[in-house]
Amino acid sequence: MTRRAGRTGHTDWCGRDHRCGLGEHRSEEIVVDLPGHGRAVLVRVRTAAGREHAEVRVRVALAPAELRARRQLHGLLTDLRNTVTRAAVAGRPHPRKATP
Repeated sequence: MTRRAGRTGHTDWCGRDHRCGLGEHRSEEIVVDLPGHGRAVLVRVRTAAGREHAEVRVRVALAPAELRARRQLHGLLTDLRNTVTRAAVAGRPHPRKATP
């Protein structure tokens, strides 16, 4: 569980500035930049209801040929689906084993 800082409700990772609003708390951006190839930006978010999320934006350089660009997009979406599924499964609570 993330600690809260004082009466403000801000978390330890909260940006505590214009990123917070409408009941949300948002971290500073974590940027992974591969010049000429792509960029990913990650932001941690806590909603007004208290649920936490990872918000990820990805920008990838596409091939100039349409068919190659479509293949890249297909691969990207397939990999993204696998990544989201893996993260969702990892976040589930482990079932308790029955004791004999």
